[in-house]
Amino acid sequence: MDITKEIKLAQQGDRDAFIGLFRQIESGLYGTARAMVKKEEDIADALQETIMKAYKSLDTLREPEFFQTWVYRILINECSNILKKRSRSVIMDKLPEATAAPHASDSVEMRMLVDKLEEQLRIVIVLYYFQDMPLKQVAVTLQITEGAVKTRLYRARKLLMEELTCSEEGSMKYESL
Repeated sequence: MDITKEIKLAQQGDRDAFIGLFRQIESGLYGTARAMVKKEEDIADALQETIMKAYKSLDTLREPEFFQTWVYRILINECSNILKKRSRSVIMDKLPEATAAPHASDSVEMRMLVDKLEEQLRIVIVLYYFQDMPLKQVAVTLQITEGAVKTRLYRARKLLMEELTCSEEGSMKYESL
């Protein structure tokens, strides 16, 4: 079915259409939330709030072709809110985090390096490379210019290359011992 028709049905109160729309983008939303907040319970909270807010305000979506961008924007705002709350709280006892298994197509090392990037760079990498969003859609989602997206991608790739080069040089030194 055409996504525009599904959105119109969802806007008219068709729950199955709404669920179908989210089924199409759920893995991408999960990956984006994971890249931002990292903790499984925070990911679940962010996704739940995103779905609830999207459902309640679906009638405000004027252009159905921007549904995915609109939902990602809600998710990014929710993740940012969680991170703000987390920075204000005091951690009494830090327990080791259980990390979710990466997607089969993701390199574990690369995913770990991306997770180390500052949030502005990390979210651009996740949306562009892991969610396959075009530059324009990333810019709209993050409410920045395409030039800013390109700059952040450049900076992130440069940092990732430096980290990869350093880790490869380190592993070659150990192999020669």
